[in-house]
Amino acid sequence: MEMKRTAKVQHLSPKLFDRAEISAHGFTTRHEGVSRPPFNSLNLGINTLDAPHSVEGNRSILARAFGGSVENLVTVKQVHGVDLLAIDSPNPDYSHFLKLECDGIVTNQPGVMIGITVADCVPVLLLDPKNRVAAVLHAGWKGTAGRICRKGVDAMRDMFGSNPADILAAIGPAIGPCCYEVDAPVMDEFKRNALGFDAFAVERGEGKWGLDLSLANKVQLLESGLSEKNIETADACVSCEKNLYFSYRREKGETGRQMGFIMLKP
Repeated sequence: MEMKRTAKVQHLSPKLFDRAEISAHGFTTRHEGVSRPPFNSLNLGINTLDAPHSVEGNRSILARAFGGSVENLVTVKQVHGVDLLAIDSPNPDYSHFLKLECDGIVTNQPGVMIGITVADCVPVLLLDPKNRVAAVLHAGWKGTAGRICRKGVDAMRDMFGSNPADILAAIGPAIGPCCYEVDAPVMDEFKRNALGFDAFAVERGEGKWGLDLSLANKVQLLESGLSEKNIETADACVSCEKNLYFSYRREKGETGRQMGFIMLKP
């Protein structure tokens, strides 16, 4: 992936998506917004203690930078589940989706910017250039254990006719195994869902493991039929890179949110 600036908004952009040339997309950093510390400065998370007008201003900055509007920026109430919102027709008012409890969005509608907010969890973008379908997924440990990436691919296939072999995927910046320590209940949930926990975790003793959530989601995408050459992963740990990204664990909850976003071009 490549760090870029679009209308002053700094974002990490997947090269696979850039080459497809049918969408505006990326993973934001914490810079170029209006929020004050500890949410400085491009905090895009509504459910934080940041001033609502600052978050709304930041969302407007992001949408306008990529040729959209804040009215057409669609996010949902993320609850660490696996339910998805599908948008398959124009909607006069997208604001009501803010209260919808789910953790992914899939759409074939051009001009609609869909996004998920994160501060440790894995943001995943999916794009089918052939059928012009896009999706965003929020994969924390619960969503990963629930196979949200597989559900996203299935939704694109079942609802919009996507062939998994045509789908491009971008796994954005998230907390890395260097900083993401989990305990036995997390391991048990992965194993209960036959996810092969040992392939993604390094034991640290005393019932603790360092978990690689990004790798776990990549494996899910491969198992869902995506080609490895069509999957791009950010080489970044948000907890380590304090100057670039928000991290919920690092800041003990008092921090902002970056966003993984995509918008199909008209």
